[in-house]
Amino acid sequence: MVDVSIIIVSFNTKELTVECVRSVFRTVKKSSFEIIVVDNASEDNSVGELKRLKTKNLKLKIIENSGNFGFSKANNIGIKESQGRYVLFLNSDTLVYENTIDGMINFMDENSRAGASTCFVRLPDGKLDDASHRGFPTPWRAFSHFSGLARILRLKPFTGYNLSHLSLNKTHKIDALAGAFMLVRRVAGDDVGWWDEDYFWYGEDLDFCYRLKKNGWEIYFVPEFEILHYKGASGGHRNKKDST
Repeated sequence: MVDVSIIIVSFNTKELTVECVRSVFRTVKKSSFEIIVVDNASEDNSVGELKRLKTKNLKLKIIENSGNFGFSKANNIGIKESQGRYVLFLNSDTLVYENTIDGMINFMDENSRAGASTCFVRLPDGKLDDASHRGFPTPWRAFSHFSGLARILRLKPFTGYNLSHLSLNKTHKIDALAGAFMLVRRVAGDDVGWWDEDYFWYGEDLDFCYRLKKNGWEIYFVPEFEILHYKGASGGHRNKKDST
């Protein structure tokens, strides 16, 4: 068993996926790991490029799906081939920074009730990807967020949608994080049955986190560590299901 299995779902993001994989190899120094790229029948020679990379990196595994199975099913396929104590779900349009994965694993080791955690997911403009720091949506939270009340009145009753009343400089519990960087304790994932394949793409991370919290697991935001997220670049065609 390795410390962490890193699962990356790929669909027509050849250059991004290769750079993401390379960033993992460059930055993980202390933890044992494997990388599992699950390709959803890309048409841009993603698999060919990954196979070339694999000749130099035996820790890389490639799973070739026969069609575009979406995010949830592809992740579940990767989980079945994984061996890690932890499973890190990582978007193909991300770059991992030095010590992020090692540091996040150390955090999880020190917090036994943490079922999942995320780091500071930074966008190219330097801001936090607020999808990685969320409260569970309710009608009131959605109204406060989309009406602008949360920006004007930065108080807890109005900021529940993105938990913007909480400091982004301190580690704290959150309701939900994003699948861009989602480190899950294997026993917690097993406890909730991993990803619900009724979700093809989008919304599945909220559902996953809801089930974790419902079963008593804690979810953390750990801003000490970071990744870069080219948000949206991994999903240009993700909503097109395979017709077969």
